[in-house]
Amino acid sequence: MAEADADKLVPGGPGYRKMSFALFSAGISTFALLYSTQALLPAISDDLRVSPDQASWTVSAATGALAVAVVPLSALSERYGRRAMMTGSLIVAALVALAAPFAPNLATLIALRAVQGAALAGLPASAMAYLAEEVRPKALVAAIGLFVSGNSIGGMSGRIVTGWVAQASNWRVALGVVGVMAVVCAVVFRATIPPARNFTPRPVSPRSLARTVRGHLCDPLMCRLYALGALFMVVFGAVYTVIGYRLTAKPFELPQGIVGSIFL
Repeated sequence: MAEADADKLVPGGPGYRKMSFALFSAGISTFALLYSTQALLPAISDDLRVSPDQASWTVSAATGALAVAVVPLSALSERYGRRAMMTGSLIVAALVALAAPFAPNLATLIALRAVQGAALAGLPASAMAYLAEEVRPKALVAAIGLFVSGNSIGGMSGRIVTGWVAQASNWRVALGVVGVMAVVCAVVFRATIPPARNFTPRPVSPRSLARTVRGHLCDPLMCRLYALGALFMVVFGAVYTVIGYRLTAKPFELPQGIVGSIFL
């Protein structure tokens, strides 16, 4: 075992279980919040009297803001630390989630969702960097798998919970429930995430960051990977955004809870 890996986390060792639980909680919170309005779009359209394409901006604003902010916030984590960035991201996103149910109109809701998406951008890349720095290479794949499973469970449960709560009450209460879930996850994350032992702060250089991004975009193989990811998410996101309207309309006329359950 390399000397540099001696103080890194390993399954069965001190801190590994706490780290796994913390990032699992963070993954749940991130994707439950990111897609929290997707199952609620028909209800939002009816209540606010807006068209489906207008209501869909509550999803697009969050995912778009995340895409724009992820690189700058990842760079800031190089200066201020992965743990601090992830904690701040979860707290801000959870607080915005508690405010979203009180949005008086669609424009305010979209703006809050954009802020939420930008805040959440500080978590995915920082989490991967934290794992790479704090976990031994042999255990890294399993640790990343747990984080990704948290993402998947969060994305699924957030949509299902909002669907059933909206059926029993309304979409505002549903968003509030997800907001409370996010607060609990943020508290659990902060209480259980081990301190970083292998992080070295680096100065933030916009010029260096731009050079790195330009280098990636000039690599044909990397661009193909980016295009594949974009196409997958366009199809995935578009189908899940429109299907609620189809299933609540004739001839199906399914209730909101059943529509939310399709995300299983």
